[in-house]
Amino acid sequence: MKPFALIAASIMCCVLALSSCSKKGGASSNTLYLFTWTYYTPENALRLFEQEYNCTVKVDTYDSNEVMYAKLRAGASGYDIAFPSQDYASIMINQNMLREIDLEQFENKKYINPAVLEKTTYDPAMKYCVPYYMGAAGIAVNKQRLSNYERSWNIFSDARIKGHASMMDDMREVIGDALVHQGHSVNSLNDAELRSAADLIINSWKPNLVKFDAEGFGKSFAAGDFWVCQGYAEVVYGEVPESKQEDMIDFFIPAEGGPMYIDSMVILKGAKHYDLAMKFINFIHRPEIYAQFLDFFRFPSFVNTEAAQYMKTTPMYKAEEMEHCELKLDVAEGLEKYNELWQEIRFTAD
Repeated sequence: MKPFALIAASIMCCVLALSSCSKKGGASSNTLYLFTWTYYTPENALRLFEQEYNCTVKVDTYDSNEVMYAKLRAGASGYDIAFPSQDYASIMINQNMLREIDLEQFENKKYINPAVLEKTTYDPAMKYCVPYYMGAAGIAVNKQRLSNYERSWNIFSDARIKGHASMMDDMREVIGDALVHQGHSVNSLNDAELRSAADLIINSWKPNLVKFDAEGFGKSFAAGDFWVCQGYAEVVYGEVPESKQEDMIDFFIPAEGGPMYIDSMVILKGAKHYDLAMKFINFIHRPEIYAQFLDFFRFPSFVNTEAAQYMKTTPMYKAEEMEHCELKLDVAEGLEKYNELWQEIRFTAD
């Protein structure tokens, strides 16, 4: 995950104002500490949880898995729940950083989509991780500037978009797109496959890009400067006025698939409020509560099987579009192969 700070930073201030208030005498057993992506739980859901369980929720945030992990490994304590993506969830399980989920207390486990658990090969029985959201980056096209285009990752080789396109500044995403386009796994460690993917990016895609950009592409798309962007739908939709979205935006996840992520709720090893953390996890997966999260980001309902009926918005893309997507997994020492190729991709002159 992801770029939520870009579309909801101001709202986060409200959340912190709500969730950081403490009772007289300091923190109590009725205080839950979340360590999560910037604004990843709707304000109203936090308020309802506090009211129902007569507690206080305090929120601290991070903008990348790397920051979250580094802070915890450096000794940060006091947090009860974190929201790592699949590769870091796997690492945290292997390094004994998590407490087990009490499935007896997790009554709403019945709403977790079995199709999601099939993808969580690192923890298919939810021993440590409860899926929170499954998503993927895709392609946003300005329909007013481009027509008759290829609906695949190879759209970035279209010379018509030269000077009006961007891809994310994320090596696993971009190299993963090229790997998938060439029929390989997004987690490939095969030297020949990785070399071929890098060559495709360097020779065919990069010459048409303005830059690799993981943050500002939504604003550039909304301004009409970028016609084609690889990235998360919520960033683009968050910048384009609702009245213009239908006529301007074609967002799709290519049928060939691509990298995807699953963020999960985990209880940290040092959690001091385990029972309250379990109540929170169970609360979030009440379908009517989970729908509030989906509505805020206009996400499709896939993780929770019953939430869709409570949604009030139309999702930005369909869950079915992720059918052929593949989780980015921890490739351990193999990550250095990606690092070396990414440096070449980023700094090779067009």
